[in-house]
Amino acid sequence: MNILLRPGKLDDAELCGSICYEAFKTIAEQHNFPPDLTDSQTSIGLLSQLLAREDIYSVIAETDGRIVGSNFLWESSQIAGVGPITVDPPVQNSAVGRKLMEDVLRRAHERHFAGIRLVQSAYHNRSLALYTKLGFAAREPLSNLQGPAIDVEIPGYAARQAKFSDLEECNRLCAQMHGHDRGPELIDAIKQGTAMVVEHGDRITAYTTMIGFFGHAVGKSNEGLKVLIGATPGFPSPGFMLPTRNTELLRWCLNRGLRIIQPMTLMSIGLYNQPAGVFLPSVIY
Repeated sequence: MNILLRPGKLDDAELCGSICYEAFKTIAEQHNFPPDLTDSQTSIGLLSQLLAREDIYSVIAETDGRIVGSNFLWESSQIAGVGPITVDPPVQNSAVGRKLMEDVLRRAHERHFAGIRLVQSAYHNRSLALYTKLGFAAREPLSNLQGPAIDVEIPGYAARQAKFSDLEECNRLCAQMHGHDRGPELIDAIKQGTAMVVEHGDRITAYTTMIGFFGHAVGKSNEGLKVLIGATPGFPSPGFMLPTRNTELLRWCLNRGLRIIQPMTLMSIGLYNQPAGVFLPSVIY
């Protein structure tokens, strides 16, 4: 197959979004899991946002003048995040995915990111094999959770909406845990009104950009993350991710009505520190 790679543009959103939806749906249904995206319009809307952002690199795969796949590299931080990568179902397993991955890895190395990360569906053996062969290491098993709002509070811990004056303290908390901050994502979340912090003993002990698929959270203890999860009014599909090895927090969520939708895996190349605290990753990392 003759595969041509080119930069993405906003006009590609409808075709790429439709392929994205069909790709995730096909692979999920092959393994008897629900798809991450509920319909093609949601997928088109998501890719429209990604293709319009200057801090996200996009690459489109074409064969015989027809779009057959796309991939994205999130470049706003010290760590580059990969995805979503999708390939049109009729041409899957024909090297399109590998070329799309090699392209964003080349881009990340040229731009000297400290690390590169992604999250993959653990049931998808082929993607796990491909990413491993391309240099990624599996770092953390994840559980994708979904369900009704928990609506609980914990004495001594208070959640509130994050403000720009919280940035320094939140970035310091993230850097202490991971060895790097995620300031640009937090700035965007504060602008959008989705970011929250938890205060305990007059200090910020946890924060989140959003408890959801594209949000992340860090905390000094599970109590802070419980407050953030408990203060979230709902967990729309496809929910949020929690490190499976955090048995206490996972059990707490399950005992309050949340359910595991699918297993996932956090993978990385380059800088990765064992987190010095508790965290919830986004679907990017």
